[in-house]
Amino acid sequence: MIIDTHVHTGGAAVGFDMTEEKVIAAMDKYGIDYSLVSNGDSGEMDHGQNLLPEETQMSQEDALRDNIAMARRHSGRIGLLVWVRPYHQTATEELYELINENIDIIKGIKLHPFHSNVAPDSEKFSPFIELARKFNFPIVSHTGGCEAAEPIHMYNAAKANPDINFVMVHMGLGSDNSVALDLLGKLPNLYGDTAWVPMATTIEAYNRYGSKKMMFGSDMPIDGVDTYLCNPKGERSLYQDYFHVLNKRIPKEAYDDLMFCNAIKIFNLENL
Repeated sequence: MIIDTHVHTGGAAVGFDMTEEKVIAAMDKYGIDYSLVSNGDSGEMDHGQNLLPEETQMSQEDALRDNIAMARRHSGRIGLLVWVRPYHQTATEELYELINENIDIIKGIKLHPFHSNVAPDSEKFSPFIELARKFNFPIVSHTGGCEAAEPIHMYNAAKANPDINFVMVHMGLGSDNSVALDLLGKLPNLYGDTAWVPMATTIEAYNRYGSKKMMFGSDMPIDGVDTYLCNPKGERSLYQDYFHVLNKRIPKEAYDDLMFCNAIKIFNLENL
């Protein structure tokens, strides 16, 4: 079984072309059993961290509605992470009701500190921490690329909220992952994913902390339907290591933990 905990739709306002059709095609082609999807249309800032034009922005509620419709069309294959907009919005009653009405398919809260320029340990994000607490959700957050997205902020948020699980996605994108690796072992409620993380980092996490701290995630379909295979230039994807090499480097139980067991636990997917 493979659960991809880091999948997207949307994001056209910042130049991404991530569609429902590409997600499902990639899952079918590469044997992904279940994906956790968040909607990049909730992004608030561009790649230069400038506010996106108002006419290109979408409310977190409307973005979630789009993903709810997708999940309903592909029952049993898609779960949702609510990509929130803490720069412009808070944890609204409308958002609460949407989650409550669709709790069977919504599995967590997603923050992108780079595209919102809000850190997970900031006051602006605190209403969403309370929302996660109400629903017993984990919080996943992009790490890397700007100060608000530094892994230390996820550590701070996890330390201040020991009853909530936090996932450092990317383990510090664009870095050598060493800071996130060190933080990973300091708290029992702090985890990581493999999105653009070299296999060597994941092996190091296993060697230091055992098999319960990391889970598979990819950013699919950011490089298209073949994100798991190669980039648009045809260059081999590091996910090929996760599919075809890592299972020979670590015990089967540890590999299963990474590829699906840990996700089942953290995202409460026992009914899969």
